[in-house]
Amino acid sequence: MRQKITPGMRAFLSAVRFGVVGTTNPDGSPHLTVMWYLFEDDDVVFNTSRARVKARNLERDPRASFVVHDQYTFVRIDGRVTAVGDRATAQDDIRRMAIRYHGREKAEEMVRDQFSKEERISYRLDARRVYAQGL
Repeated sequence: MRQKITPGMRAFLSAVRFGVVGTTNPDGSPHLTVMWYLFEDDDVVFNTSRARVKARNLERDPRASFVVHDQYTFVRIDGRVTAVGDRATAQDDIRRMAIRYHGREKAEEMVRDQFSKEERISYRLDARRVYAQGL
């Protein structure tokens, strides 16, 4: 069951910040990665190369945690990811994230020189459990 995201959480998550995604390695240990993200329809959307550890972890076990913080204010979302694997969507998502974090000109350069050459995958994390502090 999805948990409610409050208007304060929504505003916090919509601001340009970095997030940390947590996945589970095959041996049960945590794998944490700092990520760009989008917040859309109360889902966290993030994107990676299919060659990365987090992609392999999420293919095996779709459970994930995502935390966004600003000092002592934070929102943590636990849930399951849905993979969005078609190339066009994944490339559009990483382009939108690059624009969000670097502006259009730098983003287009990054897409041309790096992202378009990679097999990318996007994930949508639904909010099954939400915990927030300072909001």
